Amino acid sequence: MSLAKSTLIATTIAALLTWHSLALADVADTLPDIGTTAGDTLSIHEELQMGDFYVRELRGSAPLIDDPLLTQYINGLGQRLVANAWSVKTPFHFFLIHNDQLNAFAFFGGNVVLHSALFRYTDNESQLASVMAHEISHVTQRHLARAMAEQQKSAPLTWGGALGSILLAMANPQAGMAALTGTLAGSRQGIISFTQENEREADRIGLQVLQRAGFDPQAMPDFLQKLADQTRYSTLPPEILLTHPLPDSRLADARNRANQMPHPILQSSQEFYFAKVRIMAMYGSERENGQLDDLLNRYEKGNGREKLAATYGRAVMFMQAKSFDNAHRLVTQLLSQQPTNPWFLDLATDVDIGLKHPEQAVKLLTAASANQANPVISVNLANAYLEAKRPTDALKILHRYTWDYPDDPIGWDLMVQATGDLGMTNEQRFAQAQGLALSGQLDQAIRALSDASGQEKTGSLAQQRYDARIDQLRLLQQRFRQYQKG
Repeated sequence: MSLAKSTLIATTIAALLTWHSLALADVADTLPDIGTTAGDTLSIHEELQMGDFYVRELRGSAPLIDDPLLTQYINGLGQRLVANAWSVKTPFHFFLIHNDQLNAFAFFGGNVVLHSALFRYTDNESQLASVMAHEISHVTQRHLARAMAEQQKSAPLTWGGALGSILLAMANPQAGMAALTGTLAGSRQGIISFTQENEREADRIGLQVLQRAGFDPQAMPDFLQKLADQTRYSTLPPEILLTHPLPDSRLADARNRANQMPHPILQSSQEFYFAKVRIMAMYGSERENGQLDDLLNRYEKGNGREKLAATYGRAVMFMQAKSFDNAHRLVTQLLSQQPTNPWFLDLATDVDIGLKHPEQAVKLLTAASANQANPVISVNLANAYLEAKRPTDALKILHRYTWDYPDDPIGWDLMVQATGDLGMTNEQRFAQAQGLALSGQLDQAIRALSDASGQEKTGSLAQQRYDARIDQLRLLQQRFRQYQKG
């Protein structure tokens, strides 16, 4: 595919995933009455329903990072921003995709997806938060629903097919571009014409969210400047600029607005540093690992948080290289400083399992869980029990964990293993069905549940439980069918 063609398609993707323009001079980020009501096209309930469908599709087709520590971090950071946003009409969920291309996007129902490369390119937590605040603002302003309303005036699309292709393209551009090309033919120029105005709107509102959440507003224009600088020295701009156009006027506007806000001197949280080195060590390419060495060398000469992150990063690198003795030495040093730190406990669990000492991990995590209720510790303890050949103990934890976090695939994967180890075939099928349903494979999930139901005594509580879940999934199939057309 030519660069011009891929750029045009990518720009169209950005437009469809975002926005219709607002020409407002005031600073309030409430949704104004502009004569085109998003609710005329899509209600909040419908947005949530579509969001549920596309999250499942995303899980089934994109390389999502199901890492409890990273998931907890980005959702904690995201919720801090959401708490300071206005016009919030949906819950918010934040996801990480393993993708070396710098990008982020938002879609129906308060779902925000970050590419893992963001951590490599952001220098501090405020810069990362600025990207997230921008995407949150697309959601609170209902840009996608309003773009649909505007588009349907001139050239109605089969939105099920278009949006499915869009999400696939964002997660895996090469696979999704071809599917999108035909669907969007003939509707491009009208969409592109208002993209830049709405990017500025998301910047404007995102800056307010960023400031109210206690971050440095200058981080947004600083990060945009980094992107602009990259385009000057590269024949192919970062993917984020193909899907989020950056004319000089947008950068100037963001800088001007940030200059009118207080400029606090902030230090990134310890968790930001841990997340940055963890992603680069565990989910980065070989080239990035070379960059990680440079980063850790710099952190080792930095402030206290950076030095701690450097030691943690070295330990993760040793663990990834299966140099478990060296990893154990460093993680023991870290735990001596912070014995209840979930980042260190998670790493210690992997190292102990690598050393074939799962009971040591059980002992460590059991002591930690007595002092704090943390899902990261819970899921690690369940895993350690399984490695120690104690599936009954693991199952006790997993029953509670999957109840509290039913949308976490890791819990169901561990439940599959625990029930399998115990010979609980039907419960294993149930856990498998839950995982399949989360990834949009509803037919396979129903078959697994039907197999389990057929093995139970007629009218038993177990059979009733499986049948009730089958009914729920069939109802989802009916709701989702409209988005699968086209």
